[in-house]
Order: sequence, then structure tokens, then C-alpha cells
Amino acid sequence: MDLGIRGKRAIVCASSHGLGKGCALALAEAGVGLVINGRDAAALAATADEIRHTCNVDVTPVAADLSTAEGQAAVLAACPHPDILVNNNGGPPFRDFRELDRAAMLAGVTMNMVTPIELIQKVIDAMAERGFGRIVNITSISVRMPVGGLDLSSGARAGLTAFVAGVARGVAHRNVTINNLLPGSFDTRRLRQGFAAAARRSGRSEDVIVAQSRDEIPAKRFGNAAEFGQTCAFLCSVHAGYITGQNILIDGGAFPGAF
Repeated sequence: MDLGIRGKRAIVCASSHGLGKGCALALAEAGVGLVINGRDAAALAATADEIRHTCNVDVTPVAADLSTAEGQAAVLAACPHPDILVNNNGGPPFRDFRELDRAAMLAGVTMNMVTPIELIQKVIDAMAERGFGRIVNITSISVRMPVGGLDLSSGARAGLTAFVAGVARGVAHRNVTINNLLPGSFDTRRLRQGFAAAARRSGRSEDVIVAQSRDEIPAKRFGNAAEFGQTCAFLCSVHAGYITGQNILIDGGAFPGAF
């Protein structure tokens, strides 16, 4: 399917690896020029080279912490008027909520709620003026289904979800959409780090924990970044202009609900 976005420009946050990289690759395959972002300059440069070689599109890497004003300014200097914004950020690590002090809670809310909102503020009016904009926020299945130890991440991402729900309805008539993708268990570095941490805490073998986690998913497998990215790319396409304000689970059936 031709997504109709060839020649558009996108900012994809936290895209040197994992789900962000999957989104960047899928958009590049559709002919979208990219500004990609991460904190590890070497990993980011390697991803940029890979995407250029694979997809033959313009890719600008910007190594920056987007939770800072300076980081946001650097990304927007590289792409002042994006047609597409994919908000993504690593969440706080697994931690019992009793261990969270105020500084940790504020940092988590800044990363997973405030930063995406600030970026949306900076790009949405220009999208509306041009009559095209696609904003996708990568949140988590934990917005819908509690995951022990991820309470801070869940709360911050749920806050972002509620915040943008009204914003999305205010710009839909200008062909600007805002949607949220809620990943379940995807085979990423973060998931593997979680398994390793669980093994250390429990004294069980990591292989046993991985197998148990996989078997609890109705699809009996973990997701991969490529299929996640293709869903993101469709939401950014010209065909998805009537989809907005939605929370789309991509979880292999793990969420046990009918709605």
C-alpha cells in the first residue's frame, strides 16, 4: 500500500533502537525524510547510516536529551516544521512505588508526559496551518493494564493519554491527528533488561522467566519492532485521517478485555 506520505518530514524521538527505530524504518520505507534522536551518538549514527542505506532517504541524527529545552531546540532546529511527530521515551526502571522519592516522580512525569506535550505544543499549529499532521505517542499497555513496578511509568503515560484526548478533537478538522500506540511485550532491550532484573530479584533462571512470560501471551510470542513500526506508519498515512484520539493496543492479545 502506498501510504501517500512520500516526501514528508518526520521527527522520531528515541529512535536509535527498539520501537522508535522500528517506526523510523517504516516511515523511511514510505519515503519520509527523518530526524532521528537518541542520547547515544554512536548508536544513533549507526542507525542513521542503516536507514539511509536501506531506504535511500534523508536522515539527520540529533543526539540530545529531549526532556531538556536545549534538546528539544536541537531537534526542532533540524526539522522546524515536521509533518509527523512520533513521541517516544524510555520509561523509569522497575521499582516498588514505596522507593520513589519526589525527584524520581517528577523526573518520570517529565520524561513520559511533559516532554511529549511540549513537543506537540511546538509543532501542532504549523501542522494545522498546512492542513496535514500526524502525531503518534508511544505509551504502554500499562495505561490499560497495571504492571507491578511500573506504576510511575503507567501514571505518567496515562496522564499524557488524558491530556491529548481533548487536544486531538480540537485539531481533527485541520487534518491533524493524534493517536497513542500501546505496546505489550516486544523483543527490545528494555524487555530483556526487565527479564534480567526479574531473574536477579527472584533467583530464578532468566530462561524460565522468558518462557513463562511468552506463554502468558495468547499469540505465544513477543512482538517485533518492525511490525510495531508498520502500524505507526499507517497511522501517519493519508489513509488514517479519520482515526484520531485512539489508544491502539499492540500486545498479541495480552490485555484480557473485550473493549
